[in-house]
Amino acid sequence: MCQRVRAAPDAAQGPRSGGGSHRLWADGGNHGRVPRRGRGPGRRRRPRAVDFYTRVFGLRVVEEVGGDYAFLSGGEAHHEIALQEVGAGAPAPPPHGVGLYHVAFEVPDRRAFALAYRTLQDAGIPVATVDHRISWAIYFADPDGNGLEIYWDARRERDGRSEWRGASLPLPPTKILSALEEA
Repeated sequence: MCQRVRAAPDAAQGPRSGGGSHRLWADGGNHGRVPRRGRGPGRRRRPRAVDFYTRVFGLRVVEEVGGDYAFLSGGEAHHEIALQEVGAGAPAPPPHGVGLYHVAFEVPDRRAFALAYRTLQDAGIPVATVDHRISWAIYFADPDGNGLEIYWDARRERDGRSEWRGASLPLPPTKILSALEEA
């Protein structure tokens, strides 16, 4: 299952740069809500996950409960993400098993996509980039291996397609970063 989350229009400002602050969105604001599905993703080490989501996504901890739960928000909602400590010995989900495949965050334009890519690179987070012809995608994982995606919908572009036909083409960094050179 892929959970899509639309980024707010102000996300076009892009990530912060320099000074060791690596955030996907400059304003740290609400960039979409992750629909609540009961408990949030289980974490082997909740502090590591809290650090990742606050440092990279610019979310803030709004509530912690008994050292087992952390609720993080980027805007006015109580939380967009709830993290639950499950302990270091918790088993990983089986490959190709039923469950959440990844969470996708949509950015409004190529520039925001390029800024997100650069932020992830600056933070040393391994990524895979793909041109699906309907979208550009950056795939990466949080510290516990949960799949995340930043994507830009390219359907309205000159070479964009109206529907996905299984295309997964290489998306070189030079093509991504060229958006930062455009006026």
